[in-house]
Order: sequence, then C-alpha cells, then structure tokens
Amino acid sequence: MTPPTHDARPPYQQAAEAIRSDIKAGRIKPGEQLPSHRELQERFGIANMTARSALRVLREEGLIYTVQGRGSYVADVIGPGGELTEAKRVERPRVASGAETASAEAAGTLTEALLDVREQLRTLNAEVQTIKQEVAELKSRQDQ
Repeated sequence: MTPPTHDARPPYQQAAEAIRSDIKAGRIKPGEQLPSHRELQERFGIANMTARSALRVLREEGLIYTVQGRGSYVADVIGPGGELTEAKRVERPRVASGAETASAEAAGTLTEALLDVREQLRTLNAEVQTIKQEVAELKSRQDQ
C-alpha cells in the first residue's frame, strides 16, 4: 500500500503518519514489533533511508523505541480508550543549590535507575518476541 500521491508531504512523513494510524487504531499494539525496514520499503514504495526517517520521527515522538539488532517496537503510550497519550519522558531534576542539591542527586539517581530498568524491560520484551517467533516456527515444523 503506497501513500496517496496527492499528499504534498515528504514520503517519510506520510509513512510515519500511516504507522502512527496503525498504532492508534490498535493494529500494532504496545510491545509489538514493527515491520522491518524492508517491509516498510515494500509497503510504502520508499527507499531504505526514507523508511528509517519515518521510524526516526516516531521514535522522537516517543511512540516507538528501537533495540539495536532486534528492531523497533511500539512504546507503552496508548491510553485506556485507545487514544495516543503523551510519552512520559523523565528528566533529571535541575536544582540550583543548598540542601536541595542532595535531594536532586537522589532523585537523579532514582531517575537514572528507572530509565535503566525501562531499557532493560524493552530489551527483554524484544527477546520475548524473538522467542515467541522461534517457538511458532518450531511448532509449524513439528506439524509438517
């Protein structure tokens, strides 16, 4: 399915919008892996770098995250009614001085720890998805 030709936006923005719509509609759910660059190229009739740019836009919006060597996945930013919500970005507190500095350092350490745990969970989720695919392949081979 190629993007409409009457759309004046660059192809990477059109592809990003189509993927964003798939996420919003629930066709691709939080934690699920997105199609590969090659699949996106074929689906939208775009070049590899254009597909990468579309994913970059979605990553910058916080809708997806990428695990090196594994692929891109939908982030957990879907609200209870299925609507897209703001990605929760945790920033290190900026406190000027005094007794607040110790509190800020503790909060910063906690924030860093939470970000590390979040990244570990994303990596583990990617590994679970890979294992699920391998199990499905083994089952299909066994059925043959």
